[in-house]
Amino acid sequence: MKMKKILFLLVLFISFLNVHPQIPPGYYNSANGLTGIALKTALHNIIKNHTSITYAQLWTAYSKTDVKPDGKVWDMYSDIPGGTAPYEFIFVTNQCGSYNAEGDCYNREHSFPESWFNGNSPMYTDLFHIVPTDGWVNNKRADFPYGDVGTASWTSLNGSKLGTCSDAGYTGTVFEPIDSFKGDFARNILYMAVRYYIEDAGWTGSNMVTGAEPKPWALDVLKAWNKLDPVSHKEHARNDSIYKIQHNRNPFIDNPQWVDSVWIGTVSVFDNELNSFTPFIYPNPAGNEVFYNYYSYTAENIKIALLTVDGREIRGNDFNKNPGSYSNSLDLKGVSKECIL
Repeated sequence: MKMKKILFLLVLFISFLNVHPQIPPGYYNSANGLTGIALKTALHNIIKNHTSITYAQLWTAYSKTDVKPDGKVWDMYSDIPGGTAPYEFIFVTNQCGSYNAEGDCYNREHSFPESWFNGNSPMYTDLFHIVPTDGWVNNKRADFPYGDVGTASWTSLNGSKLGTCSDAGYTGTVFEPIDSFKGDFARNILYMAVRYYIEDAGWTGSNMVTGAEPKPWALDVLKAWNKLDPVSHKEHARNDSIYKIQHNRNPFIDNPQWVDSVWIGTVSVFDNELNSFTPFIYPNPAGNEVFYNYYSYTAENIKIALLTVDGREIRGNDFNKNPGSYSNSLDLKGVSKECIL
């Protein structure tokens, strides 16, 4: 039976979305056109030998790499994009220290835990996987893998969870960030797999990784999260800021499609669903017309809809599609010039 899927293209203010990554010209030239191990090797050679900072310098770096629009610490374990965070941290003032509950202070979270790489350098201070987070939540996460929680044993104030894994291939305890940050953490872990490719001899590893490489069950999760939570303005800005400090970049923030190009394999049912729900929309900013590319893995009824922020439909197209790749457009004539896709 055919399903009907609705893809909503949300109209937002231009001042928020008109952001482009500052990739140095030619930075990825040696990786263009490659796939699989060849691409992985090329990306490793591009981003290796970064400028390493000290552990203490992370505190100073965060005021450039992880600052919210209101000037507070961007903590992915407490923030609620589009909503109200249960608490916020002030740089330096709320730096840990000791903690007894959520909201006490923020510290330095190795999203790829230091026990997995034996606490060695330069991984120990690599900004791409070390983020400022609530100390209490960081402690709860400990060095558990990231994954999808079936039954939660503990839930943070922003909805992050600790509990039994529901992903195929693993039944242990995992930590699940909220959907809005799943892509961020997935791309952090996948960066580690490429940055430290062939440099991970002797790493302890974990239930999530062998050396720097995600295990099959974890790779499925990370690839799914990469699609579920596309690269945001926050990530682009963080990537650019870290480049100024470490002089390397996270290629999966600049080119998220490379996740599937490096780790080529069978596409899961969940991947199919996510691909079907994720059109590529351009240009941004848009003029009188916006174009979108869409891939469908199954026969299905599809609706592409352009909505205002209050949920009112402005434009819409309905399609009956067989499996395959499709392109179309929406006419934006008459849409407020103050808005953009």
